[in-house]
Amino acid sequence: MKCKTNLFLCFFLIICHTQPAVCKDNSSDSPAVNSENEKKVEEILDCLEKRYGGKGFSALFFQASTLQAMKITDTANGRAFFKSPGMMRWEYLHPDRQQIITDGVKLWIYRPDDKQVTVGEFPSFFGDGKGAGFLSDIGLIRKNFLVSLGDSIIDTETMLKVRPKGKDIDLSVIHLFVSRDTCDVIRLVTYNSYGDETRIEFTDISFTNSQPDDLFHFDIPPGTDVIELDR
Repeated sequence: MKCKTNLFLCFFLIICHTQPAVCKDNSSDSPAVNSENEKKVEEILDCLEKRYGGKGFSALFFQASTLQAMKITDTANGRAFFKSPGMMRWEYLHPDRQQIITDGVKLWIYRPDDKQVTVGEFPSFFGDGKGAGFLSDIGLIRKNFLVSLGDSIIDTETMLKVRPKGKDIDLSVIHLFVSRDTCDVIRLVTYNSYGDETRIEFTDISFTNSQPDDLFHFDIPPGTDVIELDR
């Protein structure tokens, strides 16, 4: 498997087996500051759910993934599509063509230039918001993760720290950057215990209720090698 594919899978799969839940974590602050921060978190989550609730959306994305142990940073870009509940389609256009598609039940990772598709089950890798699955059901952030207010250096953004409740060896935290003006998720950054980082930036975000369900299904072309993805 090519290095670029490994880096992509690191982004999605390092957080696939966490067991998350809701909480606010500002233990180092005073009670008054904690209360104010928790209020702000609730306001942001309310705004996110209003913005994304019941809507599909698409966006251009830029991804930068770093594996610290190998001192490798790789970049990619393309367009992504999301629809509740649990439907996602990531179309990587550069530097290598690749599609990651799920209909909420099945998962397909298709590499057309290699005539290869990897097939798995959605719940094993994206269920309950795992593996960036919360982007296709934004309500899962409040329901299934620890959420606290972070520090953003840009005035037009608010940063949320999203953590799994369980002590997961891979995922440490996700930093979710939200536009103060629109409540769009404009960037997310994942970190794991090994120092690896994956950053996804979204632009040209467009909301729609008319995305067809078959956009999130994949029919395997004849002659394509099929690989089962380990759970």
